[in-house]
Amino acid sequence: MKDLILLGSTGSIGRQTLDIIRNNPDKFNLVGMSCNSNIELLREQIEEFKPKVVAIAEENSARIIKSEFDNLDVLSTSRGLCELVKYPADIVLNALMGISGLKPTYEAIISGKDIALANKETLVTGGQIIVDAIKENRVNLFPIDSEHSAIFQCLKSSLNSKVKRIILTASGGPFRGYSLEDLKKVKLDEALNHPKWKMGKKISIDSATMMNKGLEVIEARWLFDIKEDNIEVHIHPESIIHSAVEFEDNSIIAQMGTPDMRIPISLALNYPDRLKLESEKLDLFEIGKLSFERPNRQVFRCLDIAYNALKEGSGATIAMNGANEELVNLFLNKKIQFIDIQENLEILMERESFESPKSIDDIMMIDKEARAIVREIIGKN
Repeated sequence: MKDLILLGSTGSIGRQTLDIIRNNPDKFNLVGMSCNSNIELLREQIEEFKPKVVAIAEENSARIIKSEFDNLDVLSTSRGLCELVKYPADIVLNALMGISGLKPTYEAIISGKDIALANKETLVTGGQIIVDAIKENRVNLFPIDSEHSAIFQCLKSSLNSKVKRIILTASGGPFRGYSLEDLKKVKLDEALNHPKWKMGKKISIDSATMMNKGLEVIEARWLFDIKEDNIEVHIHPESIIHSAVEFEDNSIIAQMGTPDMRIPISLALNYPDRLKLESEKLDLFEIGKLSFERPNRQVFRCLDIAYNALKEGSGATIAMNGANEELVNLFLNKKIQFIDIQENLEILMERESFESPKSIDDIMMIDKEARAIVREIIGKN
């Protein structure tokens, strides 16, 4: 049985993780979990799974939960996440959104725990530092993003074989086929309506702009130690092939499955063994055909912004990620238009340069600076 700490228990990935734990009580023991503010759902989760410790971002909510559960350790504020991951456990599953996932991932690694990672910003911002920490502490990192889990599985099928390229698939999001003029008319509810996946608000917007795929390119670079020129994005509207790897003999191995995040979550938690899941069976006869397109990089410019940042260096990827988080939040609060996200990212990345970080604190400083600059750009426009 594995002892597990779950960061982000009330989000989409967190709830699906708890579903796996619920159906496999002989394999997983939930030691601790965290949430931001949804204490109503957290309360239900505590009653069902009986963890030893929880971390809650909002201090008043933490006091409420502490008053209701006598034998529960309750941590609060952002520092609470870093304290939570130090509790004894075998693996930490990070399902947090944004750069908030970086520090607790790092703390979990240096405390000797394996990582199941659904927080792509950890590697987008902390790539080299995180990779070095994993090697130094001799822990494992298992990807949960469906695309990176697919690549991980394909690589394991051909150990010691030279990789020619990685093919990252993308559904194309809700605006596949749109022109730039079409993007100028996009409304918030349209951007949140992903055609294939049920996700949180931030990742849904990133998918709509295709920044999510850009972040995945950067994540793949660090996960699989492969240069950006050998990572290609293919639009695959059916979302059946989750990604593929081409080897030096020109063979391509792909991983297929229905769009169900419980598949990569369960593999990350139980690797190298697979768990039985009660999920929709993949029926190739019903699907009929699989199609692929090149991404329209003239319309969805976030993809090239991410590639260029990766070539420029880790300072640029940190700044891009922080600015993107800030812009997405402004769009979610209806302060800017959808098209403004990529246009202001372009202004920032063309105008500024950022040095590579030497520490986690350096990363947080670059992130803060980029957010301030993009707010300044917005204020002038």
